Amino acid sequence: MTDIHTQFIELGQLRIGMFVYLDVGWMDHPFPVSNFKISNQSQIDTIRSLGLERIRYAPDKSTPETSSTAEQQPAQQEIKATESPAAFAARQRRELLASQQASLQVCERQFAHAAQTFKQVTDLLHSQPSQAKELAEQLIQGFLGQILGEDEAAIRLLSEKAGEKTSLHSINVTVISLLLGRALHLSKAEMLDLGVATILHDIGKMELPDRLRWQDEHFNHAERELYHEHVLHSLAMARKMGLSANVMLAIAQHHEHADGTGYPSKVQGDKLSAISRIVALVNHYDNLCNPANPAFAVTPHEALSQIFTQHKPRFHAPTLTAFIRMMGIYPPGSVVQLTDERYAMVVSVNSARPIKPKVVIHNSAIPRDEALVINLEHESTLCIHRSLKPLQLPKAAYDYLSPRKRLCYFFERGLEAETRTEDGAAV
Repeated sequence: MTDIHTQFIELGQLRIGMFVYLDVGWMDHPFPVSNFKISNQSQIDTIRSLGLERIRYAPDKSTPETSSTAEQQPAQQEIKATESPAAFAARQRRELLASQQASLQVCERQFAHAAQTFKQVTDLLHSQPSQAKELAEQLIQGFLGQILGEDEAAIRLLSEKAGEKTSLHSINVTVISLLLGRALHLSKAEMLDLGVATILHDIGKMELPDRLRWQDEHFNHAERELYHEHVLHSLAMARKMGLSANVMLAIAQHHEHADGTGYPSKVQGDKLSAISRIVALVNHYDNLCNPANPAFAVTPHEALSQIFTQHKPRFHAPTLTAFIRMMGIYPPGSVVQLTDERYAMVVSVNSARPIKPKVVIHNSAIPRDEALVINLEHESTLCIHRSLKPLQLPKAAYDYLSPRKRLCYFFERGLEAETRTEDGAAV
C-alpha cells in the first residue's frame, strides 16, 4: 500500500482535478463519498458552502495540470528567495504546526459528531428503535467511508476533553475494532456488522442502576451478577431494533472468551463468531486502559503486555496476533523514553506500519501547544528505548506531556509529507 501525502489548502485554492477529503460527519455533506476527485465547478461551490475554513487534498492523486501546486510554485520560490534560511525554516515550521493542529481538530470534531450521534441513538432506543438502528448504521457507514480505501489509517490519540464517559468506551472500541477488521480483511458487509455491534455492545447498561453501569473490582457477588446482565439487556434491545443475526451474536458474545471463562454463556472456541472475537478482545483492552476508576488504569503498553502474557488463552490466537501487530508495541497514549533519553508521548500509530509511531517530545524550550508531532518512521537514529508509567516521568516532563487519565481514540487518515524542523528532526 503506497503512502498518500495530504495537505491543507484554503477553499479559494480549490480547482477541478484535485483529490479532496471532506473531514466532516457522514451527514454533514451531500456527496456519496467523503473523498473524491473534483470534476466540475458545481462540486467546488458545494464544498465552499459547507462552512469549512480549509480542506485537505492529496497532490499525488490530483491531476497535475489542475493542481494548485504548479500555480503556487513560482510564488513559493519567490518568497523563499527573499527569506533568510532561519526565516524560511520558521515559516515552514509554523505552516506544519498549523497543518498538524488542523488535522487533530478534524479528528476531534468527528469524534464529537460520533458522540452526539451515539447519544441520539440511545435516546431513541426505547421510543423509536428502527430510527435508532438507522442512525447507528449511518454512523458506521461514515466510519467505513473513512477507513475502507487505499489510504493508510492511523489510530490517533485525542485530547482528554474530546470524550465523555458514556460514549468514549463505545467509540473507542468501534474505532479500534474496525481497524482490526480491516487488518483481518473482513468483507464490507462484515465490517458494517462489526461496527454496528461495537457501537451498540453496551446499550443494555442503560437498564442497570447508575452505580452498576461500570464494572468495579469491589462489586460483591450479587452486584457482579447484576452487572453481567447488561449483556442480556443489550441483546434484548438489539432484537427490538431488528439488528442482523450476526450483530446480535457479537453483542451476546462480547464478554465471552475462547477458553470458556467468559460470560454469560461460557461459549468457547469455534462457537465464537469472527466479529465476536474482535469485539471481545478490543472491549477487554479498552476496559484495561479506561476502567471505571482511573486509579486502576494501566498504560496501553501494559494492557497489551498483560493480555499477551496473562490472558492469552482467552482470545483467538490469530485475532490477538493481528491486534498486537496493528497496535504496535507502544499504542497511542503510551509514555516512553527515547534512545536519546528524552521523554515523549505516543499520539498516533499507523495501523499498517506501527513499529515507529508519531510522538510529542518533551522540550522545555518550546511551549507545549507549539510542539510538533514527530514521525519516528522518518528518523534513522531515533527510536523508543522503553515504556514508562506516567508517574515515572520527571515532574517537568509529566506536566508538559500531560498523560491522559482517560484514553480517547479516533481515525486519522493520510500522511504528511516529510519536513525537516529547525532542530533537524523529520516529521
